[in-house]
Amino acid sequence: MRKDGYKLKGADPMYTVAAHIMKRRSDAMNMITIDIPQKPMHDYLNKKRKEGVRLSHLSLILAAYIRTVAKYPELNRFVVNKRIYARNELAVGMVVLTPGSGSHGTMSKAYFEIDDTIFDVNKKINDYIEVNRNSPADNKTEKIISSLLSIPGLLSVGVPILMWMDKHGLLPKSIIDASPFHMSLGITNLASIKTNHIYHHCYDFGTTSIFIAMGNPREIAKTVNDEVALERCIPMGVTMDERICSGAYFAIAFRYFKKLLENPEVLEEKPDEIVPDPNVKKNRKKA
Repeated sequence: MRKDGYKLKGADPMYTVAAHIMKRRSDAMNMITIDIPQKPMHDYLNKKRKEGVRLSHLSLILAAYIRTVAKYPELNRFVVNKRIYARNELAVGMVVLTPGSGSHGTMSKAYFEIDDTIFDVNKKINDYIEVNRNSPADNKTEKIISSLLSIPGLLSVGVPILMWMDKHGLLPKSIIDASPFHMSLGITNLASIKTNHIYHHCYDFGTTSIFIAMGNPREIAKTVNDEVALERCIPMGVTMDERICSGAYFAIAFRYFKKLLENPEVLEEKPDEIVPDPNVKKNRKKA
């Protein structure tokens, strides 16, 4: 009985088979770069700033992603032990650099609701950063790491036990909540440290099916009125576990994601519709 998802029955047989052929997440990783035009986001953020509302690029991108999951719920699936699950929460993992530590950061998760607006997302991210930056010792992830390192040899014994428990759905919710490897999405903004985008791995341990790494803005050539023009874009390296849904589904979902970021005002309102995962039945028990 998993605490973080529902076991799916009736999912596309191809992906049920794929989970048996590609047993590890590292076997099933597909990667793509998505270039998001910077101007619509920049203009929107400047407009809100003039209205006295300070929003960040990260809040905007996450709000668009959450709205995309509301329309394309299969993005919030994961595979463990050759079984496909629909996640029952929306958890996003992020790294927060701690003050005065140079390159050291702490990673934890922020939890969102599927109908969150850009303002909801922005507040939750700000609260998350404040808590993790000012009190890193209280971070659940840091606590579990400290516990594993507190006794010599415990790490070598404890990690395999946790992995076995996770494989069989026996991991307590408290551990899942503390784990940086159990999340709907991992995201990192490498532009904040002046680095190009990368394709971040999705860990074999845990449930992370999608990871986005943003990098330094760059100029992308495009055709405008039969002429080549340069457009400044934010590149995103997206790594996906292809066992959770089809490549066509990923393509359609991220096309919608990009469209949202070209018209951010729509994220100020609740979604008109929230699409449920088609393979989760009402009142279905976790498995």
